[in-house]
Amino acid sequence: MASDFTWFPKLVRADLELLAKCGITKRYKSKTVLITEGEPSHELYIVESGLVRVYTSEKSGKEVTLTFLGPWECFGELGLLDDAPRSASVATLEASTLHVVSKPAFLNCLSKHPEISIKLLLALVQQVRLLTGRVRDIALLDVYGRIARSLMSLAREQGGQWVIEQRMTQQDLASLVGCAREMVARVMKDLTTGGYLEVKGKHITIKRRLPDRW
Repeated sequence: MASDFTWFPKLVRADLELLAKCGITKRYKSKTVLITEGEPSHELYIVESGLVRVYTSEKSGKEVTLTFLGPWECFGELGLLDDAPRSASVATLEASTLHVVSKPAFLNCLSKHPEISIKLLLALVQQVRLLTGRVRDIALLDVYGRIARSLMSLAREQGGQWVIEQRMTQQDLASLVGCAREMVARVMKDLTTGGYLEVKGKHITIKRRLPDRW
């Protein structure tokens, strides 16, 4: 499934700052819907601070989280390249500052800086690989496996441990892995009791390698 959400793994902050200068800076309150699935694509968004959630939903109201994006990550570029409607919605999870780059400004920046176009191509290739892995996980892993894989993918190494810095509720994680919140609560409790996880405030620390099976 094609998607117009992605971050730029191959772009460094300097590249993103260059793109950001082509747009305007806006500040949004928590739980603000930035783009809605199915709408026309007009802008690229670059997160300067805060946290946003990328998700898709059904008419019934059921939502599935696709990813979370933080500082100096981006979304919305695919729609600017192929003119297709947005394939996902994006909303802020906390007060956030974003740079909003219009399609003409985005394309003009790429024409002046072709090296960014090459990096963008590499980023899109990597995103296809990530999405392929996500489909594989959903098809082949049980609920615990999906939760463990998602926790590790969200964590960043700090002093020999892995820390998830962004605030994440059990419902957020359940929406990300496609299961009931109660199942996430049970797994998180067991992992905490077993000494694998530590939850303090809004941070989750993975203290040691999570077991392959539970």
